[in-house]
Amino acid sequence: MADKIRQVADALDMLAEDTSVPRNIRKGAADAKTKLMGKEPIDVRAGGALSILDDLANDPNIPMHGRTLIYNIMSQLEVIGQSKN
Repeated sequence: MADKIRQVADALDMLAEDTSVPRNIRKGAADAKTKLMGKEPIDVRAGGALSILDDLANDPNIPMHGRTLIYNIMSQLEVIGQSKN
């Protein structure tokens, strides 16, 4: 489980550092990572990060590669949020 969370956190870092996406998307990715790495139960953290990423995915200014990365991260978070480990 910790490996999956680390992979998602790394992907969020990659998005947060990608200068080809708008600043608000990079900030949202950093906020989602902060939420994911918090102290609440994992399903709450994953749900909070999913909520942030859902808003980002619907931003009309995000480039296609950024949206694809967000959707990939969201699918991984859904698996993490559903597991009870």
